[in-house]
Amino acid sequence: MIIWLNGAAGSGKTSVAAELLDLLPGSTLFDPGLVADGLRAMLPEQRLAGVADVQELPAWRRLVVDTAAALLAELPGPLITPLTLLRQEYRDEIFGGLATRRIAVQHFLLHSDETFLRTRIGQRAAVDGEAAAGRPGRPPGHPAAPSWLAADSYRVDTAGRTPRETAVLLAEAIRRGDGTCPIVQTPPPRAETLAAGVLFFDDQDRVLLVDPTYKPGWEFPGGVVEPGEPPARAAVREVAEELGLHLAQEPPLLVVDWEPPRPPRYGGLRLLFDGGRLDADRTGDLLLPGEELRGWRFAAEDEAEEMLSPGRFARLRWALRARADGRALNLQAGVPVGV
Repeated sequence: MIIWLNGAAGSGKTSVAAELLDLLPGSTLFDPGLVADGLRAMLPEQRLAGVADVQELPAWRRLVVDTAAALLAELPGPLITPLTLLRQEYRDEIFGGLATRRIAVQHFLLHSDETFLRTRIGQRAAVDGEAAAGRPGRPPGHPAAPSWLAADSYRVDTAGRTPRETAVLLAEAIRRGDGTCPIVQTPPPRAETLAAGVLFFDDQDRVLLVDPTYKPGWEFPGGVVEPGEPPARAAVREVAEELGLHLAQEPPLLVVDWEPPRPPRYGGLRLLFDGGRLDADRTGDLLLPGEELRGWRFAAEDEAEEMLSPGRFARLRWALRARADGRALNLQAGVPVGV
């Protein structure tokens, strides 16, 4: 287990973590800042020059997960992690990676003053987002940091309390299970995978996208095809599990795309099917499993380009073409072959 202490600079995370070590038998301090120091020492200057914060490095986020897993293989735990984590997409990637390794997270937000916390978080988010060297901000649908932090964590007020008093409150909350992040636990793939997604549309031909809790960015409804399972049937099963939508028949295929392996990802085949239009009654009945998805929305093609990864958007773009032409397309790395 990991006890993640979040909050703005000055909220007392480090001093509270030191007190927690005395209150939780077997606990160990896990400082991801040491991972950052290692990367700064090893990466060339030109790579570091392109980032304002080491958290922007995919290597840092992967190493945080891998290091935590390695420590918990050696120690009884829990790991106490005092670290400011403000970007929701980074939270998804790290907490989702921990979940795939069966490592539970209890997420706590320490704050001493509401106005102070929002000011500091807003300043940091601006640096990490739009205002930093012209980098794009969060994709549509990702709220400002204080909003998602309040919803994702258990808040502990440190105002007027010593670090020891705050740690005692935290220890009680930890024993109650407060702050537990229920994230779907899917083992990481060990080989190429076959995945099936379904595209649904509204009356404006906007496509339905979902926001996973366990990885950054938006996705299509769907998931991995189980061994021996027909892909179209897997697509039907996945949308029933994820959205509560029950399709009367297996949907027609739009595209099949071979995604090449790019370490550490294995790649594999990605299929998209046409789920047709959803009227207001059916969208009103959508049910999201909180441990997998936090939200959904319909997006026009230009909006989807900002919300999806480049590979997923290429897949969507050709799927829309296939839907308009009435014939399925075969893609390799998002590019049609034999056309």
